[in-house]
Amino acid sequence: MTPTLAEAQEYCARLARSHYENFSVASWFLPARLRQHFFNVYAYCRISDDLGDEVDDAAASLQLLGEWQCELDACYAGNPRHPVFVALAETVKTFDIPKHEFADLLQAFRQDQTVTRYETFADVQNYCVYSANPVGHLVLYLCGYRDAERQRLSDCTCTALQLANFWQDVSVDFEKGRIYLPLEDMRRFEVSEDDLRAQRNTPEFRHMMKFEVERAREWFARGLPLIGQVDRELALDLDLFSRGGMEILNAIEKQDFAVLGRRPSISKARKLALVARAVLGKLR
Repeated sequence: MTPTLAEAQEYCARLARSHYENFSVASWFLPARLRQHFFNVYAYCRISDDLGDEVDDAAASLQLLGEWQCELDACYAGNPRHPVFVALAETVKTFDIPKHEFADLLQAFRQDQTVTRYETFADVQNYCVYSANPVGHLVLYLCGYRDAERQRLSDCTCTALQLANFWQDVSVDFEKGRIYLPLEDMRRFEVSEDDLRAQRNTPEFRHMMKFEVERAREWFARGLPLIGQVDRELALDLDLFSRGGMEILNAIEKQDFAVLGRRPSISKARKLALVARAVLGKLR
């Protein structure tokens, strides 16, 4: 039975509030009129990600992602059934969001089931075009921005955030059979898959990670001008997430780039400091 709009919205809100603490923090700074729409988009992204990353069976994951694509198609055809898409249909209509922004994410999650190595950084960057950048576009649509220049700057920030996540989770991803470090860089710095498997934080590996961290910082720097080109509420969220991503890079550096077997994290005190800074900015 298809849920009512109210039931679907409550489903999305409950998922967003309970599933990911950072989203709850970010939602403090959202205008009330946008909060439900962000919940709807987040619920779609969250479930899509889980179907791609939490199933532990590539064939089953591909089948589930295919079924989720059919639900997306039904949403845009005007007959949504799943509660996420019943709620999302209202958001899509209100903000005239192109279907490809949602579909591109599914392409990335499908790719994760079949591609586990990336030869060049350009290949990694192309993955980010589908895995991360659409999320930034969706945020811009919800906040009333549709222009190519803001999307370009958003792409820089989203790519940087994805890279920071990759460099933080080298061991986690390797356990899943995936390596997002460009193979060309591994060869250049004389790092082997055996090093990753044995969690050997060799001088060569740490030298390579220093290079990758600086590369991610450059992407953050390219995207920072976007903060000055959006309204204050969105600027606060962008600032918070950008600084949070850069803090991950700082955490990697603080442990001398030895991330194998030692996942870097941001301390609770540092997280609170970032939030406090954003709150003070909102009060000015």
